[in-house]
Amino acid sequence: MIEVRGLAKQLGRQEILRGVDLTVAKGETLVIIGRSGGGKSVLLKHLIGLMQPDAGEIWIEGENIIGLTERKLARIRRKVGILFQGGALFDSMTVEENIAFPLEEAGERDPEKVAEKVREMLDVIELEGQEKKMPVNLSGGMKKRVGLARSIIRRPSCVLYDEPTSGLDPVVSDSINRLIRRLQKRFGVTSIVVTHDMKSAFHLADHIAYLHEGRIYFYGTPQELEISTDPLIQDFMLGRSENGAPKSG
Repeated sequence: MIEVRGLAKQLGRQEILRGVDLTVAKGETLVIIGRSGGGKSVLLKHLIGLMQPDAGEIWIEGENIIGLTERKLARIRRKVGILFQGGALFDSMTVEENIAFPLEEAGERDPEKVAEKVREMLDVIELEGQEKKMPVNLSGGMKKRVGLARSIIRRPSCVLYDEPTSGLDPVVSDSINRLIRRLQKRFGVTSIVVTHDMKSAFHLADHIAYLHEGRIYFYGTPQELEISTDPLIQDFMLGRSENGAPKSG
């Protein structure tokens, strides 16, 4: 589904990505972990052409997207949905209007078709009866669900999740994780999840990639990560800083 080759990006004087290589198989869930500011969200933005690399290639279903025009990128983006950290809902739109937005942007003008697809999405995210609510009246978990429904309503081949459980309590986080898994099984989507939450990583992942100092330091199954004796990986998993003290924040 997706292949990243030698991806490099520098912002100012800081090298964010230093030659990232990744392969994501069709229908699998890849979880990307790493320290704050380590380039995970930057990598995600490259995958849909929101940022252009200094070097490297990104192949999506056999097509290199680097250097494509905005018109050609729009075709690629139809294949890839994204759930931003806060849900990124439009405050002036109701739940159903937010979910319907991508369809209307794509030129769908049949109100019945739009309403039918919105109803299906509300059923998928288990928010039936909430369609008239405004974002201000939704909890954090509900906003994430609506954002997720909006990202998949056009049935993309792949969905990118940027910290899907950030700011949520453990119970709501678990419900979001279960929803992501359910979507993968129901629609066969490929998923790439950026997260700090190791519980989510182990719950969701077929494979885990640890991004460290701009490169993929570890790639493997959750089981392989769990039994790793590498000190760097153990420190990250246990939340220890280099001097052995727990990390703050």
